[in-house]
Amino acid sequence: MIHLSTKIPNQIAIAVSGGPDSMAALDFLSRNKDVSVLHFNHGTDHSDEAQQIVSDYCAVRDIPLTVGTLNEQIKAGQSREDFWRKSRYRFFEQEAGRLSVITCHHLDDVVETWLFTSMHGNPRLIPTRRGRYLRPFLGTRKTTLEDWCDRKSVPYVIDPSNSDISFMRNYIRHEIVPRAVRVNPGLTKVLRKKIINSPVIFEEAF
Repeated sequence: MIHLSTKIPNQIAIAVSGGPDSMAALDFLSRNKDVSVLHFNHGTDHSDEAQQIVSDYCAVRDIPLTVGTLNEQIKAGQSREDFWRKSRYRFFEQEAGRLSVITCHHLDDVVETWLFTSMHGNPRLIPTRRGRYLRPFLGTRKTTLEDWCDRKSVPYVIDPSNSDISFMRNYIRHEIVPRAVRVNPGLTKVLRKKIINSPVIFEEAF
């Protein structure tokens, strides 16, 4: 079951990468919300394929789509993850108008972020809301979103770089999370309760 952790306005913009998480969110929300889509092409090897999937989906369903492209150079010493994230959010700010923007972070992202920030001495949760950005799927597992796509025949693309552990996010996901869950098999349930019950809004950190 897909859980929504925060209320959503009737008219929204959704940040859609073309991966299973955001495609499931788009398919789910477009059934009863007035949605438009923001897609950012990062210029990687799979980016054009992802853009095509998002574009085709929106065209068939007559969903407004705005596409951004990477037109800046990474700064010396800056991580690619940070560079892409900041470029993506600048695009969202420029194109969303007055709409709230849905990002499709889920419970597995919550676990990864909490572990990463804990190891730096400042454990944090991903907020359900930060300014105009809403994250209503924080209580939902990634596998649930993938299952939605499979059951509803929603197309998506898998970014091959997701297996590259030179990216810190991927290293946490593939190397640290399995060990943490071995220590505490109920870790996802614990953090889901924190997301649901916490009155505090933390700033995004990872």
